[in-house]
Amino acid sequence: MTLISFIIVLAVVGVFVYMGMKLIPMYSEYYAVKRALSELSTDPAAANAEPAKIRDLFFRRLYVSYSDNVKKEDLKIERRDAGYVLSVDYEVRKQLIGNLDVVGRFEASQEMRRGGGLD
Repeated sequence: MTLISFIIVLAVVGVFVYMGMKLIPMYSEYYAVKRALSELSTDPAAANAEPAKIRDLFFRRLYVSYSDNVKKEDLKIERRDAGYVLSVDYEVRKQLIGNLDVVGRFEASQEMRRGGGLD
């Protein structure tokens, strides 16, 4: 392997590492959202709570996970016959290089039954 080909390989690897540094936090936040939804569905304090209290408990869990991209309007709480369905739909935009952006669109939902049971 010549020096020039080694430098080219390093440049390509560097670009992929840089892209990973931008993408990994987006996905770790998504998994924190999914974990918060899952924990909330098994929380006895949220089992018979009103939607405002459920919203507060959800965002407290996200605050602990340092999730900054999920806003209050991204969480939808729908009443169903056995409880609520919580759905989170949000978008994350990170600058990649120059005027190129990486956009991640994430959706997660969880059914929450009265009494704290899972579906």
